[in-house]
Formats: sequence, structure tokens, C-alpha cells
Amino acid sequence: MPEPIHTPDGDLHVSPRYLAGLSGDADPSFEPVAHWPHYHLDEGECQLVIASPDHRIKIGWFGDDYDVWQISAAKDAASAATWTARINQNTPPELVYGLTSALAAEYDAESETFLKSSSYRWTDAVQPLLDAGWERQPLARGLVNVVSPDNLAGATIDVVNSDPADAVTLWAGPPGWGTRAEFVFSARTPKHLIAATAAEFVNPAPVVREARNFPRRLAQLATLVPVPQVPTARSGALTGRRNAGAGGIPRPASVPGSPAGRRR
Repeated sequence: MPEPIHTPDGDLHVSPRYLAGLSGDADPSFEPVAHWPHYHLDEGECQLVIASPDHRIKIGWFGDDYDVWQISAAKDAASAATWTARINQNTPPELVYGLTSALAAEYDAESETFLKSSSYRWTDAVQPLLDAGWERQPLARGLVNVVSPDNLAGATIDVVNSDPADAVTLWAGPPGWGTRAEFVFSARTPKHLIAATAAEFVNPAPVVREARNFPRRLAQLATLVPVPQVPTARSGALTGRRNAGAGGIPRPASVPGSPAGRRR
């Protein structure tokens, strides 16, 4: 477990959001699919599966594992996954929200847009990063890297191999088990879904974290601004800010089926 910073109890606004780490509060990554069927599992590493009504999209929560979220899509409930995304335990759920909200918006019983890319250009997967001024570095060993101005986040794209399991990796934070956040997308992941995820990396809105649980190494790199304390009579307003999801969207303290608080 990363060593927390030693500050008085309270909430912090953290920016850039890609350095915020995993929150201990309610999890906004599951908000867009809160109405989908939930399957709580009592045995094995996977604790929760949220599936689309036809089971073509599956979102697995592995609360004790390195890859906390594992997301896949298939042409039907019984087929092998067309693409997969693995998301590790250091990733802010506000970034995962970008992917789950895109899936929820596109899904219906007749849709296949979440299975196929309409583009063959690798740049379309990371266009939000390029638009925000992130630097494209020269091709090296078959990989293209796009790096943030602070060099603390980026994207790595395999432009040589035809079907790698790690075709696109979005990352943030310094190397290390307790600090590096990663999304790893397989080759056939639709580029617009990767772009929806990348867009949350450059969302300028800060996210809220508890000071007492914030990792020291990330605290040394992120911008931290205390959330003003409010009188007890207005504690509900503070709760609303703490439960702000991606882009400041209010979220309930407990999303139905949310794994928040279940991670051991």
C-alpha cells in the first residue's frame, strides 16, 4: 500500500486528474451501467460482473488483483471477446468513467458500434491528447509514444504488430506498483472508445480525494488544493462535492452493485 501523506483530515481537489489514484469513495466508473444486470460472485478473483442485457459487454471488477477492471465486448454472449481492456489498481475511476459512459451510450440490442472501429488511423485513438498539446514522439521499436507536457502521462501505440494484446496503453504516474496507472487495450478495440477514455485524461476538472489516504509519491507530483470546510449545518453540500464524479457530476454515495468499499 502506498504511504499516505500526513495532513489533517479533509478533502483535496487533485489535478491533473490522472494523478489522483484509486478513490475510496463511491465509484463513478459504474454509474453509466448501474441499470445493467449485476452478478456478485462469492468465489474466485472476480468479485462482480456487470453485463449488458444481452451479455455482449462485460465489466469485471477484481478488487484484490492488479487489473482491477477487466472489460470486454463480443459479438454474442457465447463468443470469444472481440476486444478487451485491462485497467489496473492505480487508475482513477473518473478516467474509467470515460470508457463505461461511452459503452452505455452506444449500447442497444441492435448496435455493433462498440465492436468495430470506423477508422484505421492510430491517431484517432489518442486525438484528444494531441488536441490538448501532448507531444508525439518519433517511432521507436514499432511503438509511437504520445506524452503529456509534464511527462507524467502518455499513450503507447503499437503500429507494427497486427493483433497485439496491448495495442494501445494509456498510462499515468511514475513507474511502480503503487503509482503507475494503466489502461491496456487489445488491437481490435474501437478507436473511438479509446479516445473517449483519453478525453478524461485531459479533462481539466479536478477530482476529490481524502487527504489522509492520498499516496505520498503522487502528492509530490500533483497539485493539491484543500476543499474548503463548511459548517455542520451544510455538511450535505460537502458530501455532494465529495461524491462528484467525472467532470464534477454528482454521484450517489452508493451506486447499485458498486464495488466501492468492497476492495480488501
